[in-house]
Order: sequence, then C-alpha cells, then structure tokens
Amino acid sequence: MLYEDEGTTTERGYVVKVPVRWSDMDVFAHINHARMVTLLEEARIPWLFYDDRPTADLRHGCVVSDLHVRYQQQVRHDEGPISVTMFVEKVRAVDFTVGYEVRPDGAAPDAKPAVVATTQLVAFDVDAQRLRRLTPEERGYLERFVRP
Repeated sequence: MLYEDEGTTTERGYVVKVPVRWSDMDVFAHINHARMVTLLEEARIPWLFYDDRPTADLRHGCVVSDLHVRYQQQVRHDEGPISVTMFVEKVRAVDFTVGYEVRPDGAAPDAKPAVVATTQLVAFDVDAQRLRRLTPEERGYLERFVRP
C-alpha cells in the first residue's frame, strides 16, 4: 500500500500523515481504540517496511511484544489525517521500542500530542520460529531515530 504522504524525516523523528476512515470512528465520533492501534501500525509501514529501507526485511518477520497507548486528549474523526511522529526509544540485540506521538491535522509539530504510545518490536525468523538478531544495517537505521 502506498500513502499519499510516505513520511518525512525530521529532527523529532519520522512523521507520517495517516488518513482516518469513517470506520475508524466510534459512536462519539472519536477514533476507536482498536483502530488507533491499527493507524499506528499503518504509520510504521513507510518508515520501516518499504523496499528502500534497511529495515525492509523486518516485514517478513517482526512481532509486537508489548504495546502501550495513552490518550491525553480526544482525537475526533474529523481531525484527520492524523500526524504520527515515530522515534526509537531503545535498540537492543533482537528488539527495539518505538515511541509515537499522534496529533490531529493542522497541529504544530511541537504541540502536546493527543496520543502517546510505544510498541516493542522483535525481529523474528518465521522459518526457524525463533528470534533473530537485528542486522548492523537495521540497527544503524534505527539508531538514527533515537531521541536524546
């Protein structure tokens, strides 16, 4: 899937605008929690899984081992597309933790995020059914996005 906005590297991380669909809305016109998790997943695609990324092989074996989502403000359906800023909190031998800041459309990049989240992603060898080490190229790419 290609996005209209395939993302931009900034000093704060990798920023992607993700479209909000009608089906992402709950009865209060907010983005439903399960759908927010899906929107975060969709934001990761152009950042980590496109062919020209050193991390592209992770699309063949990468599992979420931990997920946290904290809502600091409401995010309404009509405030899309949402802006998702992603960065790396830490990189280890077989896994890394991604931080997310979600802002409604039009919000300043340094505005308080409406949603903050983290996912711990683990490199996985599907054929061998075991964890695998991140390659030096994968680590190098991810380390570019570690926030001080």
